[in-house]
Amino acid sequence: MRNRGSGITRFVLVGLVLTVLAACGTATQGHGDGDEVAAPTLANVKPLADPKTWTGVAHAGLPPVAIDPVTDDPAPKLPVTVTDSQGTKVTVTDTSRILALDIYGTLAQTVFELGLGDSVVGRDLSTQFPEARDLPMVTSDKGHDLIAEQILATNPSVILTDTSLGPWDVILQMRDSGIPVVVVDSKRSLDNLASLTEEVATALGVPAEGKKLGARIQADAKATAAQIAEVAPTALEDKLRMVFLYVRGQAGVYYMFGEGSGADSLIETLGGYDVAAEIDWSGMKPVTDEAIVAAQPDLILMMTKGLESVGGIDGLLDRIPAIANTPAGQNKRIVDMVDTGILSYGPRTAEVLNSLAVAVYAPEALQ
Repeated sequence: MRNRGSGITRFVLVGLVLTVLAACGTATQGHGDGDEVAAPTLANVKPLADPKTWTGVAHAGLPPVAIDPVTDDPAPKLPVTVTDSQGTKVTVTDTSRILALDIYGTLAQTVFELGLGDSVVGRDLSTQFPEARDLPMVTSDKGHDLIAEQILATNPSVILTDTSLGPWDVILQMRDSGIPVVVVDSKRSLDNLASLTEEVATALGVPAEGKKLGARIQADAKATAAQIAEVAPTALEDKLRMVFLYVRGQAGVYYMFGEGSGADSLIETLGGYDVAAEIDWSGMKPVTDEAIVAAQPDLILMMTKGLESVGGIDGLLDRIPAIANTPAGQNKRIVDMVDTGILSYGPRTAEVLNSLAVAVYAPEALQ
């Protein structure tokens, strides 16, 4: 997988998208946890002979699943001192009241999978799995802004986060108040599934559990990637040209994600051709007519709420008419997945990959 771009650049890019998310809030219509249907296992479906022949929108379902902790009785070895991803030395002495916050809910799910769910005292908007839903929210209920008063009300003994949530002044305020804040790697890709998990576990004094969980996540993801490789075209000319569009129609926001955004790793693992590299599109930036026409995507990946925000595929074509001049637009070929899942790269990575791959290569199996 390509792994490009500096940490500083990534911070700016993620922060930019975060600002958009916070401003736009979260839509409530359309696919929700109650009507998400799990995709069949890729190995149990018959892929299309030519994945460029299907038309329409395929929704890759990702319903809630029960947490499967690697241990039911973790025993954190404290105190522990770590140097976080920003080079800050942090000492954690108490893990009885944990906050784990990021834009995809990945960190909170990781803490639960480590067996420390009973110690989590709050959640962000993206932490939607059933075991955490009754926890008090410390972000805006219409966006992803951290709210200092709500964080302090949970009286956390340690905070785990990355650079995907803000305002950053709130994080600094938490540190100034004496709360240990560990900032983990903000990069999300198939390359750091195990290392990110181990970062979280080490900061919480359960490194052995982190190695076990990281190995499990990585092994499951690799197994699913291998299944995808068996059905995806191998010849370059046969691969689906894919792009990832981030859309928030109510705010007039239309971004295409390129190299270093996490979408490139996803596209490559799905066996697609990452057009972003061909047209020299890096990071996350507003899509242009010229870029989308030059990309000539066969298929567009999107977040579900983003697609809904423009009124579906027809609305997307109205908002970005240039898409009609591409194979994806002419065939209205889009695969969407719930916003908090598609780029999350955490404990559910294998499920995310499987569901997306079924939608891409065997969409009829989802009907």
